[in-house]
Amino acid sequence: MFLSDRQTEIVGMAKSNGRVFVEELAAHFSVTPQTIRKDLNDLCDAQILTRVHGGATFPSGTENVKYEARRQIAATEKQAIGVAAAGLIPNNASLFINIGTTTEAVGEALTNHHELMVITNNINVANRLRLLPTIEVVIAGGVVRGSDGGIVGEAAVDFIRQFKVDYAVIGASAIDEDGALLDYDFREVKVAQAIIANARHVILVADSTKFERTAPVRIAQLPQVHTFITDRCVTPSIRRLCQENSVKLIETGSAPA
Repeated sequence: MFLSDRQTEIVGMAKSNGRVFVEELAAHFSVTPQTIRKDLNDLCDAQILTRVHGGATFPSGTENVKYEARRQIAATEKQAIGVAAAGLIPNNASLFINIGTTTEAVGEALTNHHELMVITNNINVANRLRLLPTIEVVIAGGVVRGSDGGIVGEAAVDFIRQFKVDYAVIGASAIDEDGALLDYDFREVKVAQAIIANARHVILVADSTKFERTAPVRIAQLPQVHTFITDRCVTPSIRRLCQENSVKLIETGSAPA
C-alpha cells in the first residue's frame, strides 16, 4: 500500500494521540467523513492502524506494527537513509546488517559495492544480496520469525560473536529522549547487542517516526554508536547527546513522516 500525504499525516496523529476520530479528521482536512472512513479502512487493512467505533487506534508501546505495514511507513525517508549509510561503507569491507525495514533499505543500496562480506540475521537482506557475485553473504542460524524473516535467539547470538567486522548497521523500533534505543523482542535485542559489541564502527539508521514511538526493551544507548543517520532529528536532547558524545549525526533532509 502506498500512503497518500493525508494518510501519512493521519498515521502521525494516531501515533501522537493513540487514537483518531472520523469527525475530527474530516474537519482537520476539510474533507467528508466518508473520505476519512475510506482512509482509515485502507490503513487498517494494511494493519497500520486498528479500527474502532468512530475512528482508529495506533498499536500500543508493547506491540510492533506489522512488518509489511512498517515497510510503507516513511518509505521515501528510509530509502534516502539507506543510500546515505551505504555511502559510508567502502568496498572490501565486512559488516553486520540486522533486522528492520530501514536496515533492509541499506542492503538495497549496497548492490553496486564490491568485495563485501555481509553477515546478517535478516533473511530479506540475505535473499537480496545473495544474487550479487561481488558480495559474500553469511547468514546467522537460529529461530526464524515468521512475521519478518528475522533470525533471533541464543544460536544467532553465538554465531554473531564469532566475528569482528568493520561496520554494523543496526535499527531501532523507538528512540527515547534520553538516548535509549528500544525494541519489542528481547531475543532480537540480544542479537543486536552482540552485533554492536563486535563491530568497529556502528551505524544506527532510523527515520524520524521512531522519535514518536516507545518500546519496552533496551538495545543500547545512543553514545554506543558512532554514526546516526535519520531523515530529520526532531528531538533536541538527541541532537545534544550526539554532540556531547561525538556521534556523527547525518540528516538526509527528507520531510518527516
